[in-house]
Amino acid sequence: MMHFSGRTWRPHYEADSCIIELTAGCTYGKCSFCNLYENEPFRMVSLEQFEEDLQEIKDYQPHARRLFLTGANPFALSYERLKPYVLTVRDYLIKCQSIAMFASIRDIQNKEVWQLRKLRAMGVNGLSIGTESGDDDTLALAGKGYTADDILKQCRKLDEAGIEYYFVYMTGLAGKGGGTRNAVNSARLFSRLNPYFISVDALTLFPNTKLYDMAGTGSFIPAGEKERLRELQVFIQNLQIRTHLFANSSSNFYPLSVYLPKERESAISELQYVMDHHSEEEMAAYRAGLKSLG
Repeated sequence: MMHFSGRTWRPHYEADSCIIELTAGCTYGKCSFCNLYENEPFRMVSLEQFEEDLQEIKDYQPHARRLFLTGANPFALSYERLKPYVLTVRDYLIKCQSIAMFASIRDIQNKEVWQLRKLRAMGVNGLSIGTESGDDDTLALAGKGYTADDILKQCRKLDEAGIEYYFVYMTGLAGKGGGTRNAVNSARLFSRLNPYFISVDALTLFPNTKLYDMAGTGSFIPAGEKERLRELQVFIQNLQIRTHLFANSSSNFYPLSVYLPKERESAISELQYVMDHHSEEEMAAYRAGLKSLG
């Protein structure tokens, strides 16, 4: 049987990928909105276990073309520690074309461009990066541990190495009144880079997170539901790159998929229609019913 431990989660857009455990837990664990890997120490699996799981995938899906490595941020592993694992993949899955995983901006910092190029040549391609924002005030509130300038510098290394990456943007993260600033500054930053697509989530507060506690004391005031949709409109309006944007995870009241810039105006109109025909109370009730974002 495949080995999985702790919380195993993959993005909805990796639904067709074969999933294999490389790490468990998160190296950071300080994001103010997240409790996904609470009380789960970071660890990596042995190469022996990894090969056993590769053999099982080979037995059932020998022609698998994409592998997704689990854990909050397997890319935190150094180049030298990642190398034997990614090289081993093709020993079992000869048709595998790409090896994807979660990554943080902090995880790119420990790798030189030449190392990133070698990882790309070994098949590493498709890093899901939970940037959440490109606005420094919002990044600080979220406890991300890096700045907008860090995002710019590290993702330009990925561009130079030819590694495909995806951004996550989170509406509502700046709190009440902060959405427009967050959207404008984030769009301005993201437009200087080359994310293959941008996945949008809407902030949902869960117990045992710093923002949940701050909301309880009034030191963080959550944005309203319509304010989040207006923020998304501003974000879409200000993005100046060709990219796909998917706001279709469960955290979004209204699922939206758009190709920019071609579908910009239609997407903005679509969001306006939703705001005009659904009440704040209806949207808030939907969010209150969410038990998790998995």
